Amino acid sequence: VALTASPAHVALAGSGQATIRVTNSGTRSVLVDVAGAGFSLDLRGRPQISAPGGARAAGAWLTVRPRRLALGAGASSVLTVTARGPRRAERGDHDALVLLTTRPQQGLGLAVRMRIGVVVVVRAPGRIVRRLELRELRVRRAGRTRVLELLVVNRGNVTETLGRNRIDIALNRQGKVRARLRPTAREVRPRTSGIVQFPYRGALRGWVTARVRISAGGVGLQRSFRVRL
Repeated sequence: VALTASPAHVALAGSGQATIRVTNSGTRSVLVDVAGAGFSLDLRGRPQISAPGGARAAGAWLTVRPRRLALGAGASSVLTVTARGPRRAERGDHDALVLLTTRPQQGLGLAVRMRIGVVVVVRAPGRIVRRLELRELRVRRAGRTRVLELLVVNRGNVTETLGRNRIDIALNRQGKVRARLRPTAREVRPRTSGIVQFPYRGALRGWVTARVRISAGGVGLQRSFRVRL
């Protein structure tokens, strides 16, 4: 089974509609069950399937048609995703997932299912709030690499993408910048916390001042930490 879906990420403004193309590029026909679910990221950014309800979950807002696909080898089909949020939905971004799950094929010795998810972000209308907090910076050793782990709290109502061009750490000693680190990019969902990782393979050892600078969505923020490499 080789199932793909495009796009892998769908953004809807309020009550909206989008299409997802599902393709079976395998050599056998396949039946696919389609369902909505909740979506979240854990502290280290790993995706998790969750219940469709909740304060910032939009799984219960989605209607997906059709609910089942029969795809021959090399065939494609289109899903229609419609979002209808409640009148008093909290402003900002709400996350959901469209789950595509294949059924075990008859006649095979091993029953195998394949599941893929398409992330759907529904932005409820209203004032956008961007507010990040830099809470803590720790150093973790992973073999010969030291990883600086920054705990970021998103107190706003939209998802913040923290990539190489939006956040960095300058390592200072005796008033001079000795190294500048860029992160492994990740997203931090509204009203959640996340760890942003900065690998360091340089020669610095001992105590340094790590100056964090962040610029995301018009939000500028700086904070310094004393850490031991």
